[in-house]
Amino acid sequence: MTEICGWFGATGNRDESARRTWLGAPPGQSIPAQQAFGAGFGWQVSSGVGAHHAHVDSDGGLCIVGRAFWRGELLEAGSLPALRVALASDFRAVLGMLRGHFLLLAHEVRADRLLLATDRMGVYPLAFADRGGALVFASDARHVASNPLVSAGVSSQGIFNYLYAHMVPSPGTIFNGVDKLLPAQYLLREGGRTERDFYWRMPYEDGRDWALKPASDELKAVLAGAVRRAAGDAQPGCFLSGGTDSSTVSGVFSRQANAPVDTYSIGFDVEGFDEMEYARLAVRHFGCRPHEYYVTPADVVTAVPRVAAAYDEPFGNASAVPTLFCSQMAAADGKTVLLAGDGGDELFGGNARYAKQKVFEIYQRLPAGLRSGLLEPLVLGSGATSIGPLRKLRSYVEQARIPLPDRLESYNFLERGDLASMFEPDFLGRIEASEPAMIAREVYARAPQDQPVNCMMHLDLKQTLADNDLRKVTRMCALAGVEVRYPLLDDEVVEFSARVPIDWKVRGTQLRWFFKEALKDFLPHDIITKSKHGFGLPFGAWMRSDDKLKQLAYDSLITFRKRRVLQTAYVDALLESHRTDHANYYGVMIWVLMMLEQWLQVNEPGLN
Repeated sequence: MTEICGWFGATGNRDESARRTWLGAPPGQSIPAQQAFGAGFGWQVSSGVGAHHAHVDSDGGLCIVGRAFWRGELLEAGSLPALRVALASDFRAVLGMLRGHFLLLAHEVRADRLLLATDRMGVYPLAFADRGGALVFASDARHVASNPLVSAGVSSQGIFNYLYAHMVPSPGTIFNGVDKLLPAQYLLREGGRTERDFYWRMPYEDGRDWALKPASDELKAVLAGAVRRAAGDAQPGCFLSGGTDSSTVSGVFSRQANAPVDTYSIGFDVEGFDEMEYARLAVRHFGCRPHEYYVTPADVVTAVPRVAAAYDEPFGNASAVPTLFCSQMAAADGKTVLLAGDGGDELFGGNARYAKQKVFEIYQRLPAGLRSGLLEPLVLGSGATSIGPLRKLRSYVEQARIPLPDRLESYNFLERGDLASMFEPDFLGRIEASEPAMIAREVYARAPQDQPVNCMMHLDLKQTLADNDLRKVTRMCALAGVEVRYPLLDDEVVEFSARVPIDWKVRGTQLRWFFKEALKDFLPHDIITKSKHGFGLPFGAWMRSDDKLKQLAYDSLITFRKRRVLQTAYVDALLESHRTDHANYYGVMIWVLMMLEQWLQVNEPGLN
């Protein structure tokens, strides 16, 4: 993995040797690539196994981590001087023209200015803190927190946000006073002042008068270019789950390659979780060379501590485990680059909630007076609606009356429960329970408000992708020693998706209508028509049947109870509920708590 870290600005009388020691020891890194020091600044880019590209100009004033494109060319060391001159002239315009997935640092000594920026999709994260007039930054939030100028502990608010979202949504982090850049944001530090803003915004349109055939041809051409750019000069393998996105990436690359493409697939010997048959269908259809592995409960027991420790913040997405084993399989096969299919659902309308929420939005379009003055008193105030078919009407109104995006969290564990009976009073008094919802509302509101489907996808681009899935895949690939690239998040694909008519994304209740219609002569029919299936882990079921996995979970939760975050009675009730017929449902929260405790054991013995 490649990490960039450093500080800029006044540092007071703090010991410079301590800062240099901090700079030279990023968590999990051992191979320093380049360093730069000066009056009031110091930074380093370091690389370990599975490193992404990093280019630094000759005097250390400009660094690009990742794969950035400028003026149609892949940025390399030789083109950095021209980019540096352009950034000094008009950095906002230049950032708007940069393509690809990258992290950028530009330092101008004469102007006493530092510019940091992450790519449009947030593939490359950056954490930072402002302390004592100095800006401290790093790819790894733990590294910022450990800086002698920062010395930040774990925050109660970060713990709550994690339990709510199963990851810590940006712009916050798990550490007090440490933040993250959002996708497509820059941070400018100049003259002791800090400016943070977006250099690009998703250009949503509600395209009209589109014709299916030319639009389909354009999509295929855009996908082909994206896969070609992602593959570059490498000979990558492909993640292949058997879903629409991974099958598309594998198929397009297969058509471009001169030899069978290596695909890597994970299975589970549990009914309802295994999609290997669809992966095999794609393999046969495109003539790929398949590599398969079936994850077992013993694998999970072994992987949990490694997975938890790999992340700079607690991370509760259980599919990180199969992602790790898939990546390890590719690494053992000699692959250094993998192509992943993440992003298609969030760009072209593939998540089930988009169709479901369209049904609820019908209610929101009724006159407010009719809703609050007649329907809600009639339906919600009558005991008759608690029996028979009227129960569904009551449930519909109860959900529909909640505006988006809050309605998306109707099934959230923390929304469905009573916080006062879940959390310890002292802990609850230290947090703002509405913060996760406020973060989501801000992102949702940045898309056109007359386009709820686009608003939901815009929210998912940030929370489901940048905060969750991209963190998951990138970190697990790095842990296995493999670089991952995301063709469906190529800028041309993203911009094309923004122009697709809304009713072509979700037509009625048909998800990804246009994407599937355009590729129906390319993808296998059964993959086009299959119901959506996640890359899930059958943890809840396995925890009931495997003693070692159950012991790991129980031991983690028993230890976590001592941290006085959740009330003991709630943790006990959660474990008891898991023994019922809803093992997979309650298993989700048990996994989230287990991974939190595993992370805390490595990173923070107590809470602030």
